Amino acid sequence: MSLVNAAHGRSEHTSAVHPTGESPAGGRRGMRDVVGAYAALAKPRVIELLLVTTIPAMFLAGRAIPSPWLVLVTLLGGTMAAGSANALNCVIDADIDKVMNRTKRRPLVRDSVPRRNALIFGLALAAGSFTVLYLAVNLLAAALAVGTILFYIFVYTLVLKRRTPQNVVWGGAAGCMPVVIGWAAVEGTVSWPAFVMFGVIFFWTPPHTWALAMKYRDDYERAGVPMLPVVAPPRHVARQIVIYSWVMVGWTLLLAPATSWLYATFAGLAGAWFLFYAHRLYAAVGRGETTRPMALFHRSNTYLMIVFCALAVDSAIGLPVLGLPF
Repeated sequence: MSLVNAAHGRSEHTSAVHPTGESPAGGRRGMRDVVGAYAALAKPRVIELLLVTTIPAMFLAGRAIPSPWLVLVTLLGGTMAAGSANALNCVIDADIDKVMNRTKRRPLVRDSVPRRNALIFGLALAAGSFTVLYLAVNLLAAALAVGTILFYIFVYTLVLKRRTPQNVVWGGAAGCMPVVIGWAAVEGTVSWPAFVMFGVIFFWTPPHTWALAMKYRDDYERAGVPMLPVVAPPRHVARQIVIYSWVMVGWTLLLAPATSWLYATFAGLAGAWFLFYAHRLYAAVGRGETTRPMALFHRSNTYLMIVFCALAVDSAIGLPVLGLPF
């Protein structure tokens, strides 16, 4: 779940094993192969970004270092929720994954995990996520996690993904929820800074994912997924990336009243850095030059990490907040 398509640029490599437990060579697979196949279903590289956003949100919520136990159980429940959404997504999108070079090594495509088992695994993770968050954190965090799973599966995967080039814009809302869950875990409620952090990731998702989709345009076209680079010319896509990037950078500064000069400085500098590369991509597309959209994709991950790490450090140090100017 975490950040809808955050690590799409990485393929899940698993051993080709049949549902019977036999490898193609006739030998039985070991426990390591089985565990690896199920772990790949959960897309652990995607879940990594959960850590980048949830922990800083918890720091900002209390404007201090939160309880290590609370951080641990919140991350455990959030990781299970993200793994559930990702596993169920693999079940639904198995037909797409088979025809895309980037995803053809996923477990269901290679028959490393039976489809039925993958479905049960995804549902079990969802139940486990709710249980952990409800018992060890609070009901609000648990309910938000389940709501995120349902949104990702029923709104993004089943409705938006195959029907509209705006799929990652609105479907990306699921990837924004870890910050809200983290905030709710600390405060038991959801306040305005949580919604601002939600917005940062919401506006970050389109530039991040469209840069990836520019690289893998043929893959998406072959699979029948109407990503923006499939249905629009490169110049339009690059322009949209620039627009969303400007909104994203501006949105990060809305957190300044809840933070100190430290966060505001890093957010501003990181934003200027990212905007430079977004505009450079747009200029290269306009000149008809060969572009490297994956460079922007990877820089978007770095940008998000800088912004949210700055939030965590700022909150941990506890410098005086800037407050509202009125």
